Amino acid sequence: MKKVFFLLFAAIVTVSGATSQTIAEGIKYLNYKKNKSATDVFKKLYDANTKDAQNIYWYGQALLAVDDVKGAKAIYQKALQEGVNDAWILIGMGHLEIIEGGDLNAAKQKFEQAITMTTETKGKNKNKPNPTILNAIGRANADGGSKQGDPTYAIDKLRQAAALDLTNADIMINMGINYLKLGGDQGGEAVKAYQEAINRDPKNALAMYKIGMIYKSQDNKLLFEQFFNDANIADPAFPLSYNALYDYYANRDVNKAKENIEKYIQYADKDCNTDFLFADYLFRAGKYQESLDKAKAMETGECKTYYQLPLLYAFNYDRLNDSIQAKNNIEKYFAITAQDKITPANYEIAVKILSKFPGSESKTIAYLQKAIDSDTSIANKIVYANQAAELMGKAKMYGEQIKWLQTAVKFKGGTMGEADYYKMANTAFNGKDYVATMEVAKKYIEAFPAKPQPYYFNVRAAKAIDTTATLGTAIEPILQQNVYLLGDTSLVNVDKNKKAVFVNYYYLLKYYNDVLKETQKAIDITDKMLILYPTAGGEENTFATQTKDALTKALSKSANKSNGK
Repeated sequence: MKKVFFLLFAAIVTVSGATSQTIAEGIKYLNYKKNKSATDVFKKLYDANTKDAQNIYWYGQALLAVDDVKGAKAIYQKALQEGVNDAWILIGMGHLEIIEGGDLNAAKQKFEQAITMTTETKGKNKNKPNPTILNAIGRANADGGSKQGDPTYAIDKLRQAAALDLTNADIMINMGINYLKLGGDQGGEAVKAYQEAINRDPKNALAMYKIGMIYKSQDNKLLFEQFFNDANIADPAFPLSYNALYDYYANRDVNKAKENIEKYIQYADKDCNTDFLFADYLFRAGKYQESLDKAKAMETGECKTYYQLPLLYAFNYDRLNDSIQAKNNIEKYFAITAQDKITPANYEIAVKILSKFPGSESKTIAYLQKAIDSDTSIANKIVYANQAAELMGKAKMYGEQIKWLQTAVKFKGGTMGEADYYKMANTAFNGKDYVATMEVAKKYIEAFPAKPQPYYFNVRAAKAIDTTATLGTAIEPILQQNVYLLGDTSLVNVDKNKKAVFVNYYYLLKYYNDVLKETQKAIDITDKMLILYPTAGGEENTFATQTKDALTKALSKSANKSNGK
């Protein structure tokens, strides 16, 4: 599951001063995703006092941070069994309900019970809920993927908390995360929440980083670099911004990537993730064998079950042209990895690898759909949709290709560019859907009347519909194309256009004479041929002259018969 950890409870701890500082340090480790360090801190606190509700709560949160859901559940259940019936434990259990995909209403009942248990019964805050409890509820709903929890419910609780506690920046960070869980269109509200967190705590590196990540998803380099750098000015030991910058530069600037990954490794916990990222850097730097060797070394130690190890193998085997190993490892990665841990880039490499194997189209398309669903960047969604369209085209699944092209257009806001029209018309034609080809071609002509391609598609599709050339389907498209071709007077196209128009005239000639039996219309076409090629002796002129003579004689003979001569 994707973990989000936040600064929380700066002034809420009711235990001793020394313990309070230790809890604050542990929370900071969680916030910085130094999860191993956080687990060590909270385990010591828990071991020192297994009945303290906050110790129990935070130890469980640390276990969740390292994906030990069973461990966290055991800690919370043990507390309840031993009579620690506290609001913090209820929130922890509700959090687990969300993470495990359980009954959301049951989780909310636990949250509401926690609120009731901690609502003031006297003094100036009588009947007011405890803002730290509301904040913890917001935190629980902020964890996990977009389908987990109830962000709308959480935002309501966090707004109450923000009104009651005007200084806690963490409330606003949790609010921002929950806004993002509502969808990418809530990015503006998330930025406002994070900015308010900075207003409350000008040194809040996490809030700056969170804003930077939103701008990174929009590929706004100027702004995301500004906020990532601000985060590291606020705290040079904050590792997450270095990681984000490494991710950006990994395929763009090896030197900057190296600088940032070294900073990240310097300040992050030394664990399987840092080993993975260093191996990933070696891969990005083109040192595939070194990266592969690092992966093999990880497999012999504590990191042998690390979920990203198969991904590392897939990267390197793909570049080393071992497609079978690459395919086996990328499929293993998706089999063992929780959905909310998989990034759009991971789906992209899966598509690249599986595209080499005919018959894998359905699985590849499924990965592209997941990439679209998980990526907040509209530009990236368009890329994925076009990739899917290209894949379907190669598989000659033209109906599906058109659907994906339409999906790409939808992501663009519904406005089709010239390339979109061309792809759509070409796909429909390749799929032998000639009626659809003509429909697209007509719209293509309206949008880009000065381009030759739409007229070409319109004529070819019309001819394909009328295979016997007797229905007249192609007549109007041909006349329309001729107007365009004769109006294109650019020197580079004159000879080519004349030949195309002559071929069109031949089609019209045959239709008027052979099908409609309108000899005069056929003669008129030969006159147009002669205007096009007036010089005697040429192949086209000779054909037009001889045909006109023959048609004129036939018309005269027919007229004489009609007159009884």
